[in-house]
Amino acid sequence: MFERYQAGEQAVLVHLDFPDESTREDLTEFKMLVSSAGVTALTVVSGKRSNPHPKFFVGSGKAEEIADAVRLYQANVVLFNHSLSPSQEKNIEALCQCRVVDRTTLILDIFAQRARTHEGKLQVELAQLRHMSSRLIRGWTHLERQKGGVGLRGPGETQLETDRRLLRERMINIRKRLEKVERQRQQGRRSRTRAELPTLSLVGYTNAGKSTLFNVLTQSDVYAADQLFATLDPTLRRIELEGVGGVILADTVGFIRHLPHDLVAAFKATLTETREAELLLHVVDISDDRRSENIEQVEYVLSEIEADEVPQLVICNKIDNLDDVEPRIDRDDEGRPIRVWLSAQANIGIDLFFSALSERLGNQVVETTLIIPPSEGKLRGVLYGLHCIQNEYYDGQGNCQLKIKLPKREWNRLLKNESVEIEKYIDQTI
Repeated sequence: MFERYQAGEQAVLVHLDFPDESTREDLTEFKMLVSSAGVTALTVVSGKRSNPHPKFFVGSGKAEEIADAVRLYQANVVLFNHSLSPSQEKNIEALCQCRVVDRTTLILDIFAQRARTHEGKLQVELAQLRHMSSRLIRGWTHLERQKGGVGLRGPGETQLETDRRLLRERMINIRKRLEKVERQRQQGRRSRTRAELPTLSLVGYTNAGKSTLFNVLTQSDVYAADQLFATLDPTLRRIELEGVGGVILADTVGFIRHLPHDLVAAFKATLTETREAELLLHVVDISDDRRSENIEQVEYVLSEIEADEVPQLVICNKIDNLDDVEPRIDRDDEGRPIRVWLSAQANIGIDLFFSALSERLGNQVVETTLIIPPSEGKLRGVLYGLHCIQNEYYDGQGNCQLKIKLPKREWNRLLKNESVEIEKYIDQTI
């Protein structure tokens, strides 16, 4: 008989260094994950291996060291900075006589704590159920046989089969509810598309400062903290840009190295805002020593959710943590802004950010001169209502010459909605 041990808040951390970069994890990041989960780290057991041990993940000697640390510090949970197989978890739990949690389960737990919206809670639960479905055997090994005794013999489900069936049914139910939420999201996107409002999506590694920047730009009070996965639920706000007009800014969940596939799948609906954005604002913690690796990881997740083709503007955030770094705009060979250096928390370089954003979206602005005859005073009134007139004067024939500048979407709406043919009033001499 094997029953799961109850988890607690006093943990022994386990971290191994592997030569392969694809399986290597960052210990500092792991400690931040543990802190974000509200767990107290008592000690760290570290080591090096070329390959994971099939039974304990760590070697048998290191497994004994972990068990000794659990007894010494009276810990009630062991946290691994790696993904474990169900059998490895079971074997280590039997040896240490306490709960064992791997990196994937820890991230799922943090997500469960942070989710606030109905959709977010459903997505996290679905990811947890997917992860749990492969681990049922571990907690029910004493209930694998069918029930016996008088009146209970004969065909029937084992406890394990019952649990698997209930899990499947719950997952099907959640998927149906998420489909309903996704339909509602699509309706919202369609209405924004009809209004021709471009969407800008904040993406980046977790704790890069996306929510802080979002709050500065929108004067919102979205939860922002110096911890991993402070933001889970997407938040959308409208902001006004000079020369561009209204745009929708979306704050999204932060990415992390080796993000569980179940989570990527579960949050695909949420990240649709990212896939369909006009421009991705890739926020980078420029003071982080592993910023290059973090950028690579974000690019990898963007390719996973099919958003790698969306244009990007890189936001080099937290320059206040560096010496001799001034706010600036980096440009490509064509003079187009590609990077903005700023500090959202210290409110440094925000004006440069707005300037770069207006330049990147400037191709969506129409500038032209209209020659309007006296008979079309109604059209002149419409243009004044749009606050797009830069200059106005009259020629010798009494025609009103208007120099206008307005967002392309407003121009297209004008072309579509007005009964007059505006194109014929465009000054062709320019």
